[in-house]
Amino acid sequence: MAFVRITGVTYLDPELVHDSFVVFTGADSVTRLIDLTGTVVHEWPHAGVPPRILDPALNGGRVGDVGVQLTESGDARGGIYANGTVGQLDWAGERVWEWGTEAPGGAARQNHDWELLPNGNRLILVTVPRVVPALGDHVVGDQGLYEVAPDGTIVWSWLAGDHLAEFGFSEAGWEALRATVARDPEDPWGYLEMNSAKSLGPNRWFDGDPDSGFAPDNILISFRKANIIALLDKATGAPVWQCGPYYEAIPGAQHQRITTHKVPRPLDQTSGQHNPHMIAPGLPGAGNILVFDNQGGAGYPAAPLGIYAGSRVLEIDPSTRQIVWQYTAEDSGLPPWTFFSSFVSNAQRLPNGNTLITEGMQGRLFQVTPDGDVVWEYLSPYEGYGVAGEPEVKHTRVPGVDRLTLSPLVYRAQAVPFAWTPLGTPARALPSIDLRGRS
Repeated sequence: MAFVRITGVTYLDPELVHDSFVVFTGADSVTRLIDLTGTVVHEWPHAGVPPRILDPALNGGRVGDVGVQLTESGDARGGIYANGTVGQLDWAGERVWEWGTEAPGGAARQNHDWELLPNGNRLILVTVPRVVPALGDHVVGDQGLYEVAPDGTIVWSWLAGDHLAEFGFSEAGWEALRATVARDPEDPWGYLEMNSAKSLGPNRWFDGDPDSGFAPDNILISFRKANIIALLDKATGAPVWQCGPYYEAIPGAQHQRITTHKVPRPLDQTSGQHNPHMIAPGLPGAGNILVFDNQGGAGYPAAPLGIYAGSRVLEIDPSTRQIVWQYTAEDSGLPPWTFFSSFVSNAQRLPNGNTLITEGMQGRLFQVTPDGDVVWEYLSPYEGYGVAGEPEVKHTRVPGVDRLTLSPLVYRAQAVPFAWTPLGTPARALPSIDLRGRS
């Protein structure tokens, strides 16, 4: 008997939801813009990792432009090597900007993140094949950042391999890291799997203390495989604020992920986290750091994880490194394992205080109130055989073990204000929907 998966909008509370469009790339490598009824209002035949509708305030007033991947590199290694060019498309799908052929090695190798900066340049997370002496004589996929001017010139760069000694690895951590690289130097996702890079932008910490390290152009990054969230000083490249890679064990805790629901409390073990970013001014929680803590296997050495697999979204006060808000499945009255994505995923704070969450492994997008009530849920119907745009992501790397399977995976979704598109605010009232089969 074939398995039938319910897709589309399964729940919508028109009274409590924050209304917007939502953009994401489906597992079929098509980028779609939907409304909260699940209706596709626009699409582009390109994948984005991630796709992002541009803020008109940073885009010369243009509305409806999107950033996506445009061509593949042809590199057989796949994964973070596979991207040839990236760029910006207008609403009609015409190319406004493209970059990659002029990059070192002739390919952008962009992956995991990018950002249009206020100065008109782009911050692009890239992969650079090279030898990192601290890891041995293997060529590895070193990940880093380029700041690229509109004419394609790289005006600033940073490579993780030049700064490894600054991230606090223990002796056991160095041994585990080097052993991992020696075992698989051509790992298609990189030895650190840097999966996020976001400039801070204006924030209250810098306004209160310009010497605090929270300068607006400093960059918050995430190393998924190392369980590190770090803030890079743009001028020196050194981390000036950091969480991880290690945390104190909690005595007697079977699973550190949920020790108590009381907040604030000290940040405990994150593992495989995605998309840490500072909540922007004007939004509830402004100045705090929002992160999707996957609780997927990660760490050098591997972090201790609990017996109940479940992810969480954390809001962290960077001045105290305390959790000031969290979301887990239990906040919706459900067992912890009902909300879990061991990789990909993200969270985004919304103007009314709700949070849009991408449970990427499941292709599930949903919106929760500060109290954890789910007020919108959408299950992507778009399936494919690999991560967006990369259908061969080394699935044959372990012959006889890995098999191609259909997946609804969504890497990252973005809530898009109506004013950022030519469509404007829809002339309709949102319906009430409940197809979940539970109260």
